[in-house]
Amino acid sequence: MAQNFDLIVIGAGPGGYVAAIRAAQLGLKVACVEREHLGGICLNWGCLPTKAMLRSSEVFHLMHRAKEFGLSATGIDYDLDAVVKRSRGVAKQLAGGIGHLFKKNKVTTIMGEAKVTAKGKVSVKTDKGTEELTAKNIVLATGARARNLPGLEADGERVWSYKHALVPPHMPKKLLVIGSGAIGIEFASFYNTLGAETTVVEVMDRILPVEDEEISKFAKKQFEKQKMKIMEKAVVKSLDRQKAKVIATIEVGGKAEKHEFDTVISAVGIVGNVEGLGLEELGVKIDRTHVLTDEYCRTGVEGLYAIGDIAGAPWLAHKASHEGVMVAELIAGMHPHPVKPESIAGCTYCHPQVASVGLTEAKAKAAGHDIKVGRFPFIGNGKAIALGEPEGIVKTIFDKKTGELLGAHMIGAEVTELIQGYIIGRQLETTEEDLAHTVFPHPTLSEMMHESVLDADGRAIHF
Repeated sequence: MAQNFDLIVIGAGPGGYVAAIRAAQLGLKVACVEREHLGGICLNWGCLPTKAMLRSSEVFHLMHRAKEFGLSATGIDYDLDAVVKRSRGVAKQLAGGIGHLFKKNKVTTIMGEAKVTAKGKVSVKTDKGTEELTAKNIVLATGARARNLPGLEADGERVWSYKHALVPPHMPKKLLVIGSGAIGIEFASFYNTLGAETTVVEVMDRILPVEDEEISKFAKKQFEKQKMKIMEKAVVKSLDRQKAKVIATIEVGGKAEKHEFDTVISAVGIVGNVEGLGLEELGVKIDRTHVLTDEYCRTGVEGLYAIGDIAGAPWLAHKASHEGVMVAELIAGMHPHPVKPESIAGCTYCHPQVASVGLTEAKAKAAGHDIKVGRFPFIGNGKAIALGEPEGIVKTIFDKKTGELLGAHMIGAEVTELIQGYIIGRQLETTEEDLAHTVFPHPTLSEMMHESVLDADGRAIHF
């Protein structure tokens, strides 16, 4: 006999588990089906464990700078196994917390592989057999996985995916990273800081291609200062895998070059987990492995929603979580606002950090805005100098006529935290004038945000 629920959520990542908990808070009877790990990729193999590893490399970097701060440190070294162990411990702790939250909110957890067999019906293959579930509403939150390009497939030995890079079988000495999006650059930054001779290959004309061009150029200079090799407008054509090395054929400017590495990380994007869910039979529209939805994440099939990575860009955990809340409230009869992708920030935790929200300068112009731009460098900020982090920039873009904050782009220490100020500003429809009249505390890095706003009118004080 089928178990009946008000809502079935398929996938317990940052979109699915949040949707399940919010729906339960609103009085709905909820089941969440997960085939592998509570917390999904983000908590187990993505956002959090990578940040734990990057924190280790950051501390290692600072230890080498001890003399700058009047300190002494000798015999500086690292234990890669211990770094990985700490990272996996962070992931385990956070994933365990999801189970506790489900119990607290009376969400029924079912571990198994789900398929939507008909409208309002889900069949789950578990270790004990098959369970049949029914619900008026179903949320697809199955996430995505690493894209494998022909010839560049990960094998876990010399060619790694992000999962392999989180539990490395060896420390790379000469590393090739294919792709310079957030995932590729974060791993490049981590291993380069620990001493790997690192090369990043990007098919586009610049690294971090979704970022503002000025930020991308600044980042490239900083990475090259760290002895990272950057190859833009380049394509890895093939990988000749040998016992202890990989010979990569890289095409640059129409010419093929051969380069030798001992490790390769493939970070060439993601594909949505749409297979085996029964979506085609239901009439769900899929475009390039992602489910097509409206602004409220509705698929067009009554009672069926899709959130997070499976529903397309931006592929970010916080976007998935917010969509989960929105859908849960919609199902519960509330009237939530749709998620606005252009107001979702992107953060990259390399060194230096990169963060942005809204339109780049190029996109603002392309959209027909008459703009004015403000900038402020970290070198002009007292807190940044005191921290020993003078490399960076804050850039703000405004509509000249209305004062609307169109976009904000940052690179430097702790910008992944600073960006939240501009996110709130956009959400509250704050204008340039509002921000200019806001009193920022001193001494803080956030003062650069104020100065960048003032600079849009040529009013910056400290530079």
